[in-house]
Amino acid sequence: MSIKPDWWIRERARAGMIEPFEDRLVRQGVISYGLSSFGYDLRAAPEWRVFVNAFNTVVDPKNFDLRGLVETSGDTCIIPPNSFVLTRSVEYLRVPDDVMVVALGKSSYARCGIVANVTPLEPGWEGHVTLELSNTTPLPAKVYAGEGIVQLLFFQGERPEVTYAERKGKYQGQRGVTLPKL
Repeated sequence: MSIKPDWWIRERARAGMIEPFEDRLVRQGVISYGLSSFGYDLRAAPEWRVFVNAFNTVVDPKNFDLRGLVETSGDTCIIPPNSFVLTRSVEYLRVPDDVMVVALGKSSYARCGIVANVTPLEPGWEGHVTLELSNTTPLPAKVYAGEGIVQLLFFQGERPEVTYAERKGKYQGQRGVTLPKL
């Protein structure tokens, strides 16, 4: 399995792997996004789901209680201290059948105590990437829509026997912020 460089990503993006696709790294006045040397920096959409404890709910992936979330939209989101927010990527991805993608947090946010959960995108998966961001600090933290939020790394290997699409994975084709499914 090998990590893929910018020319490989650009070639597949033109074939519909990433839409919309920014074929250069945009950095002027923003947290960078777009094509980098060995990856692609996704942007956060202006859709936010902030975890709150107003009703003393329990976070349960088998029985998710929507009362534990506040939905908001906007160019920024303030993550409360020691809390968590969900958003999604601006970009829609179509992962090739012989590729595994890993999403990692960007260092600009990591240096502010904002952690993006490391998540895999399996061969054959497609959709908006739901992004999970934690504020590990005792202070409120700001994140920005339309700017870089995570970096994707692309690993090409042999096609698996059954892809995510073929096994009809529960998050296939997701649009918007997608909550846990059973």
